[in-house]
Amino acid sequence: MDKEVLNYAIEKTHELMSAPSCSSETKAAAQTWLDAIGTENEAAETKKYIDELEADIIPIDGLIGFAESDAGVHVFGADTAKNIAAHAKEIKSAGAKYCDCPACTSAIAILDKKDILLK
Repeated sequence: MDKEVLNYAIEKTHELMSAPSCSSETKAAAQTWLDAIGTENEAAETKKYIDELEADIIPIDGLIGFAESDAGVHVFGADTAKNIAAHAKEIKSAGAKYCDCPACTSAIAILDKKDILLK
Protein backbone atom coordinates (compact mmCIF):
# COMPACT_ATOMS: atom_id res chain seq x y z
CA MET A 1 0.00 0.00 0.00
CA ASP A 2 1.20 3.51 -0.78
CA LYS A 3 2.80 4.80 2.45
CA GLU A 4 1.67 8.41 1.91
CA VAL A 5 -1.94 7.35 1.34
CA LEU A 6 -1.80 5.00 4.31
CA ASN A 7 -0.54 7.79 6.59
CA TYR A 8 -3.26 10.09 5.25
CA ALA A 9 -5.93 7.45 5.93
CA ILE A 10 -4.56 6.87 9.43
CA GLU A 11 -4.69 10.62 10.15
CA LYS A 12 -8.26 10.89 8.82
CA THR A 13 -9.24 7.78 10.78
CA HIS A 14 -8.10 9.41 14.02
CA GLU A 15 -10.09 12.53 13.10
CA LEU A 16 -13.10 10.33 12.37
CA MET A 17 -12.84 8.51 15.68
CA SER A 18 -12.58 11.84 17.54
CA ALA A 19 -15.71 13.25 15.91
CA PRO A 20 -18.73 13.38 18.23
CA SER A 21 -20.91 12.33 15.30
CA CYS A 22 -18.96 9.09 14.69
CA SER A 23 -21.04 5.98 15.39
CA SER A 24 -19.81 3.33 17.78
CA GLU A 25 -19.79 0.78 14.92
CA THR A 26 -17.59 2.99 12.80
CA LYS A 27 -15.24 3.66 15.72
CA ALA A 28 -14.92 -0.07 16.30
CA ALA A 29 -14.24 -0.76 12.60
CA ALA A 30 -11.70 2.06 12.53
CA GLN A 31 -9.85 0.74 15.58
CA THR A 32 -9.85 -2.80 14.22
CA TRP A 33 -8.40 -1.50 10.94
CA LEU A 34 -5.73 0.51 12.75
CA ASP A 35 -4.80 -2.56 14.80
CA ALA A 36 -4.54 -4.67 11.62
CA ILE A 37 -2.12 -2.37 9.80
CA GLY A 38 1.07 -4.25 9.08
CA THR A 39 -0.45 -7.65 9.84
CA GLU A 40 -1.70 -10.46 7.62
CA ASN A 41 -5.25 -9.18 8.38
CA GLU A 42 -4.65 -5.71 6.93
CA ALA A 43 -6.26 -6.31 3.51
CA ALA A 44 -9.36 -7.99 4.95
CA GLU A 45 -9.82 -5.34 7.64
CA THR A 46 -9.29 -2.55 5.10
CA LYS A 47 -12.17 -3.96 3.04
CA LYS A 48 -14.39 -4.23 6.13
CA TYR A 49 -13.50 -0.67 7.17
CA ILE A 50 -14.28 0.74 3.72
CA ASP A 51 -17.59 -1.15 3.71
CA GLU A 52 -18.46 0.33 7.12
CA LEU A 53 -17.60 3.85 5.97
CA GLU A 54 -19.74 3.45 2.86
CA ALA A 55 -22.65 2.16 4.95
CA ASP A 56 -22.45 4.92 7.54
CA ILE A 57 -21.83 8.03 5.46
CA ILE A 58 -25.03 10.06 5.33
CA PRO A 59 -26.31 11.21 1.93
CA ILE A 60 -27.49 14.81 2.06
CA ASP A 61 -31.11 13.91 1.32
CA GLY A 62 -31.04 11.41 4.17
CA LEU A 63 -29.76 14.10 6.52
CA ILE A 64 -32.48 16.51 5.43
CA GLY A 65 -35.16 13.87 5.82
CA PHE A 66 -33.94 12.84 9.25
CA ALA A 67 -33.55 16.40 10.52
CA GLU A 68 -37.09 17.21 9.40
CA SER A 69 -38.59 14.05 10.94
CA ASP A 70 -40.01 13.51 14.41
CA ALA A 71 -37.04 11.26 15.15
CA GLY A 72 -34.64 14.05 14.14
CA VAL A 73 -36.44 16.52 16.39
CA HIS A 74 -36.24 13.97 19.22
CA VAL A 75 -32.47 13.46 18.72
CA PHE A 76 -31.42 17.06 18.05
CA GLY A 77 -34.17 19.13 19.63
CA ALA A 78 -36.56 21.25 17.56
CA ASP A 79 -34.32 24.28 17.02
CA THR A 80 -31.16 22.30 16.24
CA ALA A 81 -33.06 19.97 13.88
CA LYS A 82 -34.45 22.99 12.03
CA ASN A 83 -30.95 24.51 11.78
CA ILE A 84 -29.43 21.22 10.58
CA ALA A 85 -32.11 20.85 7.91
CA ALA A 86 -31.59 24.43 6.73
CA HIS A 87 -27.82 23.96 6.64
CA ALA A 88 -28.15 20.67 4.77
CA LYS A 89 -30.43 22.26 2.18
CA GLU A 90 -27.94 25.10 1.77
CA ILE A 91 -24.96 22.82 1.18
CA LYS A 92 -27.05 20.59 -1.10
CA SER A 93 -27.87 23.60 -3.26
CA ALA A 94 -24.11 24.25 -3.44
CA GLY A 95 -23.56 20.70 -4.69
CA ALA A 96 -22.94 18.65 -1.54
CA LYS A 97 -23.84 15.00 -1.83
CA TYR A 98 -23.16 14.05 1.79
CA CYS A 99 -23.47 15.40 5.29
CA ASP A 100 -20.60 17.70 6.22
CA CYS A 101 -20.32 16.80 9.90
CA PRO A 102 -16.76 15.98 11.06
CA ALA A 103 -17.35 12.21 10.88
CA CYS A 104 -18.79 12.26 7.37
CA THR A 105 -16.10 14.70 6.19
CA SER A 106 -13.37 12.36 7.44
CA ALA A 107 -15.13 9.34 5.93
CA ILE A 108 -15.34 11.09 2.55
CA ALA A 109 -11.63 11.88 2.70
CA ILE A 110 -10.81 8.22 3.36
CA LEU A 111 -13.24 6.93 0.74
CA ASP A 112 -11.67 9.25 -1.82
CA LYS A 113 -8.54 7.07 -1.43
CA LYS A 114 -10.32 3.71 -1.30
CA ASP A 115 -9.02 2.46 -4.66
CA ILE A 116 -5.46 2.90 -3.43
CA LEU A 117 -6.22 1.53 0.04
CA LEU A 118 -7.82 -1.61 -1.41
CA LYS A 119 -4.87 -2.46 -3.68
